Amino acid sequence: MYSNNFLGVGGFSGFSFAGFGIFILLLLVWSVVWKGFALWQSAKRSEKWWFIIFLFVNTAGILEIIYLFWISKAGIPGISSPSTKTEEKS
Repeated sequence: MYSNNFLGVGGFSGFSFAGFGIFILLLLVWSVVWKGFALWQSAKRSEKWWFIIFLFVNTAGILEIIYLFWISKAGIPGISSPSTKTEEKS
């Protein structure tokens, strides 16, 4: 006979919708923070195409981090990129 575990306790063999919701919320906050920094930096540098890419493409912050630390070399105040650390020692 058909057993519907979806509505039962634990559902999906232990899958927790509450835990999944918290993960999505944390991912959303992470992405919005990096997207905000990258949009601000690209607008400040008058880089229209980067701004458009950041506005419409969602990569969970990965593309934004690459742009901030390696392409624009702006980073975030108080956090220096790995390439900046090696250049300062020379």
